[in-house]
Amino acid sequence: MKFEQLNLVPTPDSWLRQAASDLPTLLIDHANCEKKAASTALNLMYRYVEYPALLQALSKLAREELRHFEQVLGIMAARGIVYEQMTSARYAGEMRRLVQTHEPNRLIDLLVMSAVIEARSCERFGRLCDVLDADLASFYGSLLNSEKRHFLSYLNFANEIAANEAEVAARLSVFLAADAALITASDEQFRFHSGAPD
Repeated sequence: MKFEQLNLVPTPDSWLRQAASDLPTLLIDHANCEKKAASTALNLMYRYVEYPALLQALSKLAREELRHFEQVLGIMAARGIVYEQMTSARYAGEMRRLVQTHEPNRLIDLLVMSAVIEARSCERFGRLCDVLDADLASFYGSLLNSEKRHFLSYLNFANEIAANEAEVAARLSVFLAADAALITASDEQFRFHSGAPD
């Protein structure tokens, strides 16, 4: 499946308006998301050492996510935004509740879930380009290709490990449905992966 064929619901316009009006929260939580994405890749590397090609891909992915983290920190420093602790959005935690506990289904679900999260990040980066200042729009535009590549990498490995592609497609539908529900539901707190602001 190509990224462009993915059936993602669009980010609500109310979220975009909140993002444009609250850059400190947007950038701080984006930095947190990049850090967590690197951590996810590293955790998979530690747990699933029996897949050499996956290890190579995850190592590269983790480095890219940490580079993005560094870039966001640089933008924050240039704008006088202090990096501080922030509670997480409910998004990733709710997605993780759907991960099966027995192998190899657990690994397949983790890969599919990670693909959907990367796809959502990519969609949001694209939408943010339309509402932020020129410098930030340029930055978010520069991240689009790597997020698409991460999505495809996770999904391709899920297809390689699964018994058949239909199994992956079924799980992809489950995680996409959860993503749609979380992204369109109202949220009390604004975060990079939150739903529509109350």
